[in-house]
Amino acid sequence: MKLHKRIVFLLPTIIMSLACQTVMGVVSPTATLSPTVTLMDTVTATLQPDTPTPSPTIPPTETPVPTATLAFLAKDGRLEIFEKLWNIINDYYIYKDFNGVDWDAVHEEYYAKVIATNNPELFYDLLNEMIALLNDEHSGLLNPREVAQEEMEFAGENQFVGIGVLTQAVYERGYATVLLTFPNSPAEKAGIKAHDNILRADGYPIIQDDQFMIDHLRGLEGTQVTVEVQTPGEEVRQLTLTRKKFKEATPVPYQVLTTPDGKRVGYILVVTFADITIDVQISDALYKMTVDSPLDGVIIDNRMNTGGADTIAKGTLKLFTDGTLGYFYDRNDQRRDFAVEAEDVGGSQHVPLVVIVGKGTASFGELFAGVLKNKQRAYIIGETTDGNVELLRGYDFEDGSRAWIAHEKFRPIYNPDDDWEESGIIPDLTVLSDWDLVTTENDPVVVAALEYFDSN
Repeated sequence: MKLHKRIVFLLPTIIMSLACQTVMGVVSPTATLSPTVTLMDTVTATLQPDTPTPSPTIPPTETPVPTATLAFLAKDGRLEIFEKLWNIINDYYIYKDFNGVDWDAVHEEYYAKVIATNNPELFYDLLNEMIALLNDEHSGLLNPREVAQEEMEFAGENQFVGIGVLTQAVYERGYATVLLTFPNSPAEKAGIKAHDNILRADGYPIIQDDQFMIDHLRGLEGTQVTVEVQTPGEEVRQLTLTRKKFKEATPVPYQVLTTPDGKRVGYILVVTFADITIDVQISDALYKMTVDSPLDGVIIDNRMNTGGADTIAKGTLKLFTDGTLGYFYDRNDQRRDFAVEAEDVGGSQHVPLVVIVGKGTASFGELFAGVLKNKQRAYIIGETTDGNVELLRGYDFEDGSRAWIAHEKFRPIYNPDDDWEESGIIPDLTVLSDWDLVTTENDPVVVAALEYFDSN
């Protein structure tokens, strides 16, 4: 049994798609994001690093999904995994009442279903179906293919062939919006930027029948794809790009903005904590923006941050604060500290700080914003988050699959009775903004943040 102890905030998207894209898969990145967690259970699979609950997931826009066929499991093997999973939930799930579900009756029902199927795909679907009965929108199971993808992404090795964009589907408007472009990618060289929207690829709508047609952006290295792209407020333009092979970390875009009064403000976009390089990239960004002149403020745009590992969240938090930030409690009220030791980069410990949040902020993305607000270290702007801050714990099974199960809840150091799972993170200033309808220059949330620095 393998034991990992890396805390990860899974997004409620992971479950329905991949592990750090947990349950719903809202975003379709160019390179997928994903978390990991581990715990220890003698009866069951290996524990993975703890990971707070997920939020809408980010399915890769261009990342190829492993195509290897899932291995056939004999009845005894299926039953062994089923029993271990059922017992893990029975013994460790955060809510002792299983959210009102008769867990013993579930065992009887799914035991029969597991025996009846010998289809590998259906077997893993059944296990996810069973977990979904808990109705927490966080817990879930990854099949062996998805685990391999998750681990690759967490290691900062997104592998895909495409144009080099991280996107999110906007179903109601029939296109995919760009969250960021990869450095030196065909997309970046062609002038595609964050907030641009991709309407069509090789003549096909990128959203068709409520499906994100990501395959139209994929292809063989060296082949071409023609995309229709529109910057909000501008005319549609057609670009022909040559697909490129990527194997790299999820980028952390940054730039220095200027307030109306002339203050220098660093802007950093963070879309995940599920990549082992993220905190280092943020530190590097702070250094590069302050090497010649100090900053008067820093904006952390956390609107699309679906979470990840506690190690990465803590590695980022320590750049801005210090000490005990709160506690994690399990079903038996056993407490663990959540604390960081300060690291100052270019004055980051004292620079005025704004964190932007929204409906896309989840898991450790929410906790990051919440603890900084709780310690009165940051001013929060945006929309109230959905509340997905349970800690998930990962269990590895012999077949290579992995279960992420809600294991602990978080209580902040101040006002410990606050339940962020119920309330979400409530901003100090509510400002509505649709990512796909604005640019960085006219984004109401960014404008409000710059005005905040001028008035304080």
